[in-house]
Amino acid sequence: MATFLYRLGRVAFRRRRYVVLLWLAVLAAVGFGAVSAPASPDDTSSMPGIEAGQAYDLMNQRFPGTEADGATARIVFGTADGQQVTATANRAAIEHAVADIADGPQVARVVSPFDDPSAAVSQDARTAYATVTYQVKADDLSAAGKADLEHAIDQARQAGLTVEAGGSAVAETPGAGGLAEAIGVVIAAAVLLITFGSLAAAGLPLLTAVLGVGISMAAILALGSAFGLSATTGTLASMLGLAVGIDYAVFVVARYREERAKGHAPQEAAGLAAGTAGSAVVFAGLTVVIALAGLSVVGVPMLTKMGLAAAGAVVVAVLIALTLVPALLGFWPHAVLGRGERKRTKRAAKKRRKENAGARWARFVLRRPLPVLLAAVAGLGALAVPVMDLQLGMPGDEAKSTASTERRAYDALADGFGPGFNGPLTVVVDARPAADPAAAVSALSEKIAGTDGVVGVSTPRFNTAGDTAVLTVTPSTAPTSERTKDLVHTIRSERAAAEADTGATFKVTGTTAMNIDIAQKMQDALIPYLVVVVGLAFLLLLLVFRSVLVPLKAALGFLLSVLASLGAVVAVFQWGWFADLLGVEQTGPIMSMMPIFLVGIVFGLAMDYEVFLVSRMREAYVRGEGPGAAVVTGFRSSARVVAAAALIMTAVFSGFISAGESMVKMIGFGLAIAVLFDAFVVRMALVPAVFALLGKAAWWLPRWLDRLLPHVDVEGEALSRRVPAPLGADDPDTPDAAGHGPARDPVRV
Repeated sequence: MATFLYRLGRVAFRRRRYVVLLWLAVLAAVGFGAVSAPASPDDTSSMPGIEAGQAYDLMNQRFPGTEADGATARIVFGTADGQQVTATANRAAIEHAVADIADGPQVARVVSPFDDPSAAVSQDARTAYATVTYQVKADDLSAAGKADLEHAIDQARQAGLTVEAGGSAVAETPGAGGLAEAIGVVIAAAVLLITFGSLAAAGLPLLTAVLGVGISMAAILALGSAFGLSATTGTLASMLGLAVGIDYAVFVVARYREERAKGHAPQEAAGLAAGTAGSAVVFAGLTVVIALAGLSVVGVPMLTKMGLAAAGAVVVAVLIALTLVPALLGFWPHAVLGRGERKRTKRAAKKRRKENAGARWARFVLRRPLPVLLAAVAGLGALAVPVMDLQLGMPGDEAKSTASTERRAYDALADGFGPGFNGPLTVVVDARPAADPAAAVSALSEKIAGTDGVVGVSTPRFNTAGDTAVLTVTPSTAPTSERTKDLVHTIRSERAAAEADTGATFKVTGTTAMNIDIAQKMQDALIPYLVVVVGLAFLLLLLVFRSVLVPLKAALGFLLSVLASLGAVVAVFQWGWFADLLGVEQTGPIMSMMPIFLVGIVFGLAMDYEVFLVSRMREAYVRGEGPGAAVVTGFRSSARVVAAAALIMTAVFSGFISAGESMVKMIGFGLAIAVLFDAFVVRMALVPAVFALLGKAAWWLPRWLDRLLPHVDVEGEALSRRVPAPLGADDPDTPDAAGHGPARDPVRV
């Protein structure tokens, strides 16, 4: 492989204009496809195999003309100075607002608080609410519909009432992502400039990464209608595409600079960079693709599409690193070098090989491997302890800022009606098999109302045929409470007995039940996902490094960093440690998909760092250096670049911590802290400590397995035999055939 990529890099360097034109043509083609393609489908929350989703499907079948998951709004009316909402003036203002909302576009149904005062007016008569149900989903609500709702609310406020609104119809989509990504790119540019000391070297990875993300996102839009890819599908693709696109280009550019410092001609250095660092890029990219494609194991169509789209973005980033980066190096063969390196002779380059910070740190760990290893494992293990108390769910309005109307509506309802009022359960009763549907529904309603933990059951709402009814059940505890989760399981466990007694059956759904089911599905899928991803990556790393212990160490180190980062997320967002520092106003359960996202994204980046760092050690080892010396060589060559790549990713992810939404904060914090733990604790401390303790045994491979495994030559051993060392200093005044550097070209393409 190394020889093939070496030739590819040289061809790309020499035919740079054609390569650049080819990528621009690809961008133009997918861009045209994105512009001319039909509109992408709406996001779907389809979750096969969970009861809450099946109940929604049943409602759509039995209540035609309305969406079971259509947008809803709950308008909360309150009074001040001890007044009651039932007072004549206040009641008139509320009824006027309800009438205005009912006349609005896309409204299916409005329930006034005075239709059933015992249920919609608090006992002290200081709080009441109206429920608005729309014919369409929240994403399909028109601007006129939203404006009509806001106008009615303003009119009620002008009448002296305190009015707040919650529900999917008034929820705002977080908009901090673009700003966060822009801040991350700026910080990435600064880190690259400090690392390379050259504007060209700092700008080239950013340029190629942005181009790769543009191609990937345009392709997703172009294929959206054909494959059911929505706008949300590209979220993970853009995040990871930018991350690995920068990383892969950085490693190729860094290796090019290293080869130039050894005295190689520009074209030769580009070929060697593609053959060595490019080989590592290929296998690092494969590990990321495995992690992302493995999301299909979870069984959630949306996650499967997001994973495959992101895997495609990673493939694009790999191809760009192998072709476009060498081509652009051909345009700026000297500009990507630091100012001093452009005039450095080979003798100066040898002098430069003195110990850098990476080599000094490696020697420090080699002298004290056991204390470093124990400190790293103990520290990460302690941070992972909170994972034992992990509670999965979907944070709702209770986690939003108190400045938002949704949070104020949530608090007002909890104060007026109890904590469980914000998380009602919807029970869909299928009475078609019953001899007397009305009697069966009534009996079920009484049975559910008598369940411990239920404070109320609404009047049944029947469909036109009269064979299906919907009940609203109010728990006594908050939506995110473990007692509410137990209540859902209790009600469902009574289904068989109820069916035997009445002939009717039922399913439990609603936002609260849906979140509980999703959390359980994510939790059940986590272990199989880890087994598939880590198992396949183990086999791939076994092939790359030809060692049993190196991939085992990589997998165990990754698990340590993920558990530690997940523990930190639990400590901050569930327990409340340092919550004020991060602007977290309300603690609660961890987002259901957070562990899956954390494993998928961090695994990809962690394996990047593992492959780039250990491949340099392997390269030095197969060329004759001892185990300890190989570790020092690997850190001397790669530690600074790996650290820079990790800092860039940390900066990109940290930008999301400033978002107003709790879930966005959680994702940003979790990813940022995971990258820090994996890059600076696992890869920079645990890895050299383990290599120091294992010595030559780190590269042990049974003979029978060595004969079975194909040789892929990631370390470029074949190149070291075919490409002789440079004969002299890299003199920029002596051009080669391409007009750049000395004319040394030992291997023909």
